[in-house]
Amino acid sequence: MRSNFFLVLFFIALQLPAQEKYPQDAFRSPLDIPLVLAGTFGELRSNHFHSGMDIKTQQREGLPVFAIGDGTITRIKVSHWGYGKALYVAHPNGYTSVYAHLNKFGPEIEAFVKKVQYEKQSYEVEMFPDYGELKVSKGDIIAYSGNTGGSAGPHLHFEIRNSVNGKPTNPLLYGYDVRDATDPTLLGLYGYPLSDESLINQSAEKIQLNYTRQSDGSYLADKVTAIGTIGLGINSFDRLDMAANKNGVYAVKQTVNGRVYSAFDFESFSFGETRYINTLIDYAHFYDHRQRIQKCFKEPYNHLSIYKTLYNDGKIDIEEGMSYNVELLISDLAGNTTKLIIPIEGKSMEEKISKEDMSTDNFVIADKPNNFDLGAAKVYFPASTFYEDFYINLEKGNDTVTIHDNSVAAHRNFTISFDPSKYHLEDRKQLFIAHLDSKMRPSYSKTYKRDGSFTTRTRTLGTYTLVKDTVAPEIKPKNFREKQWLSNYNFLSLKITDDLSGIDTYTATLNGKWILMEYEPKTNTITYNFEDNVTNETECELKVVVTDNVGNSTTFTSTFFRK
Repeated sequence: MRSNFFLVLFFIALQLPAQEKYPQDAFRSPLDIPLVLAGTFGELRSNHFHSGMDIKTQQREGLPVFAIGDGTITRIKVSHWGYGKALYVAHPNGYTSVYAHLNKFGPEIEAFVKKVQYEKQSYEVEMFPDYGELKVSKGDIIAYSGNTGGSAGPHLHFEIRNSVNGKPTNPLLYGYDVRDATDPTLLGLYGYPLSDESLINQSAEKIQLNYTRQSDGSYLADKVTAIGTIGLGINSFDRLDMAANKNGVYAVKQTVNGRVYSAFDFESFSFGETRYINTLIDYAHFYDHRQRIQKCFKEPYNHLSIYKTLYNDGKIDIEEGMSYNVELLISDLAGNTTKLIIPIEGKSMEEKISKEDMSTDNFVIADKPNNFDLGAAKVYFPASTFYEDFYINLEKGNDTVTIHDNSVAAHRNFTISFDPSKYHLEDRKQLFIAHLDSKMRPSYSKTYKRDGSFTTRTRTLGTYTLVKDTVAPEIKPKNFREKQWLSNYNFLSLKITDDLSGIDTYTATLNGKWILMEYEPKTNTITYNFEDNVTNETECELKVVVTDNVGNSTTFTSTFFRK
């Protein structure tokens, strides 16, 4: 059946060029409320671009979610983090719609999922139903909105993807009515000297540039004096009607003396490239100030496909005695545009702000593997872990090591290996590798123990050490007590917590039979729904076992009654 599915996609791909680029009337809204967005497509997030639009659900859960068109469910995933409960529906016109952070699925789909969960005895599952096994019609209720997974509040994350290549596209291109009458907001303008001889306003370092708002609503920067190759960057956001959220802008275009030097937009991108967001933004600035500056020039290690036009990679070569008129247009998808004019005069000048000397005893060559021995630990960076060569700060220690800081983005996982030989074998069982934050608070980094070595793979630079966890998790009932009658209850709820290494696994039984406990890490809650009808006995014995990431385990038992 899977082969039939891909055969169908092949014929769809042949037909796509003949149809409208983005159909305007093929899909209905996934919700029956006005579309007010908390997040837009392509928005700048940590290490990725936002791949859909986040639709506000009036600060509540349980709103019906509708299939936007006829189709068949091709994927269902339930996870503690990420998209939480998510549905994928393939449509005959070559697109796939995605619905995420759901509270629960429609009745038929819910029964399908629970059957698999009970078979696998796992809350987290991923299923790929055969093509046509779970058909839906346009307007069918397929789920109910929620707050599961990595969601920070009730909303529906909604995507439309190309079914053939899996690339997400901006849902607003399909005719959805989202009111937006507001121009994007400009928060900051920055100049980047990009060559050894470059200066901007006597600075060899990145410099913030001043601008003022004009009577026509545009912005005019103070005259800039520069020499050599330079680049520009902006900090901006967009705001839609009926929402205070600071959303991402859709497009940025840079022209120099009338010629387009760079233009990019968020029509579509691939998941495989999304981490290259760290080359579009000034990552070190984000680390220091929590502000994302978008570069209007393209770094050599930037492999994003979002660019529509590039001349000289968006870099501007400033020559002595020449004048340059740079225009930046920042736009949203509704066509609202903010214009910024930057006059630049080519002029040699005295350097007053020199480049900071970042040299250390160690240097990383990005396109080659790099090994370092830090005493307590060894670190291995595979080739292409980083985007560019740089001096790396490494601090050795007996128990703790520091591997630079998070002002540098890692594109790939690297490996840290600790030698635990000085610890007794029994103590090693409760040890784990921890990353220490700025306040030296430890957080668990997945630790592999084998061949006398403790190893973790991570993309996070910073301080690491070995930490011992001797305290088992805690389990507390939330909505019931021992020997209570629960005949009128719809669900059981318990709180599970761990103070250090974090929860690894949990399992529960009712009168010896495995039961599905839905885990919500954000509230440390596990919940059993009595609709599952695992047992019909009046006297019920509940047993819950929770284990942390180093193997400490707690068992909770309780008896209750139910008719």
